[in-house]
Amino acid sequence: MNSQYRTYRVATDFGYQVDSSIPVIGYTETVNNEMCISHSHPRAQLIYATRGVMNVVVGNNIWVVNPLQGLWIPSGVEHQVTFQKDVNYYSVFIDPSAIGGLPEKSFSFDIPMFLKQLVFKIISFGTSGNLTESQLRIIYVFLDELALIVPSATFLPTTNDERLQKVVELLMSDVSSKQTIDYYAELSFMSSRTLSRLFIKELGMNFSDWRTRMKLLEAIKRLGEKQSIKEIALDLGYETASAFIYMFKKHLGKTPSNYILEDENESEKMIA
Repeated sequence: MNSQYRTYRVATDFGYQVDSSIPVIGYTETVNNEMCISHSHPRAQLIYATRGVMNVVVGNNIWVVNPLQGLWIPSGVEHQVTFQKDVNYYSVFIDPSAIGGLPEKSFSFDIPMFLKQLVFKIISFGTSGNLTESQLRIIYVFLDELALIVPSATFLPTTNDERLQKVVELLMSDVSSKQTIDYYAELSFMSSRTLSRLFIKELGMNFSDWRTRMKLLEAIKRLGEKQSIKEIALDLGYETASAFIYMFKKHLGKTPSNYILEDENESEKMIA
């Protein structure tokens, strides 16, 4: 575990409270440079933040979650969450009795404003239970909306294959690298053809697409930290900001400015 992060435990306790009379438990806190070590719990979980960036590892996938997105984690799925700098963290834990019809795999998604409002409202109910009929109706609407969420493409597959793992680590340690697959194949003592096949077999995409996805996630993280688009473009190895913006919009359907957290203040107001 990276020593710069403290171990975070508070919110995970709610994930272990199995009680059908409390179908959901909402919790919020500001978290700074902390990490939830790898764990799982019987309650499913929706993770969201109105400010800051979270890195979430689930199996061989890495998600970078910013305030325009939520992350869904089903019941019993092992995961690790790292909170970078000041994160205004929101989480809703769903009891096993209420997860019927909800997604069975982890994924990030673009979180609609209505779902945000429901999250904020549920958190206002507190964590002690004793829910009113009106509160339960809001919870049922929340569960109905949660069943409709669809995945976004903002995750990065990783691997346990030792040969490919070395290449993945090299790429992630130098996000600005412009080296070709031939360069990494030579470093790994394999042919370019073999390495290309490994990317497709283990990661589900070719070398070029995986590296682009890696750059996208790094860009999202840095946008969440409010770095300038020009600075991010240069740090990621693009000659110009326009080339970076073109790549970003081509793959995510939005310009980087949409990921600069302009809705932060609006989201905060919705809590009241």
